[in-house]
Amino acid sequence: MYTMNTISIKGRFCEKSATIYKNPDATSRACILYFHGGGLLYGSRCDLPEAHLEQFTSEGFPVIAFDYPLAPACDVKAILQDVTDSVNLYLTEPDLFQITAPGADPLPYVLLGRSSGAYLTLLAAASMGKHDFPIPDDMPVLKKAPVGVLSYYGYGFLEDLWYENPSHYYQTLPTVSEAILDSLPSEPHTEGPLDTHYSAYVYARQSGKWKSLFYHDREKYFLLYYSLRLCSELPCPVFCAHSTGDTDVPFTEFQKLTEKYHAKRFIASGSQHDFDRDTSSAQTKELLKETIIFLHTLI
Repeated sequence: MYTMNTISIKGRFCEKSATIYKNPDATSRACILYFHGGGLLYGSRCDLPEAHLEQFTSEGFPVIAFDYPLAPACDVKAILQDVTDSVNLYLTEPDLFQITAPGADPLPYVLLGRSSGAYLTLLAAASMGKHDFPIPDDMPVLKKAPVGVLSYYGYGFLEDLWYENPSHYYQTLPTVSEAILDSLPSEPHTEGPLDTHYSAYVYARQSGKWKSLFYHDREKYFLLYYSLRLCSELPCPVFCAHSTGDTDVPFTEFQKLTEKYHAKRFIASGSQHDFDRDTSSAQTKELLKETIIFLHTLI
């Protein structure tokens, strides 16, 4: 069984928290730093299923789940800055998280993201790759590269149009008005509950205005700085999982991502985006098994 401890940490834009999961009976091998999904508009650091936490921690991979500020109150640049700050906090102040003995060096770390969290971790890792990948002058860089990245149904905006056009799937849902955006907090915040924030994501995908809610500069800078199109190499091995009929992120995006970085692939059948939410399914159990095997190859 794992223990759970939540701490408050100072964020670049607002106060935030991190939750640490650790099995005291397992020898810690490496730490998983987790960033949740939610299209950058909603979600919670505490959404990682119990089955995942049990598997990871029992195998010696404690998990630290971080908050990050949400759009549209913060744009993608600010969100990525904050995510990078969180990773660097783990590297520079490991005693805060009590994973290792006081004064000891931090364990090697793996980045885990689901959906938009995977997008953010891939971008953060890209800053440690080859120098041909451009980053803004005021963007922080990871102080040490991860030993691996776990991308569960993530993306790098490698495929054209899907993120800028209205989603056929979301257009089958009841129409959400643009007025929903007025109900979201205007100040930076990290809490994005489903009952208050999910409708904003549905609106964004129905209208094709998703990108405009987290990015406000010129198109060329989006592709330059906030996609992986110019990143020829990542600094560590990558494990990518995706379902063939994903309704949020097209399978072709997954194919381009895995081909570009020669990633270890896990392919699930079906159309559910976050297919591992069903922890009783054979596919989720196999995903966790393959993830653990991948983690052991890193350490």
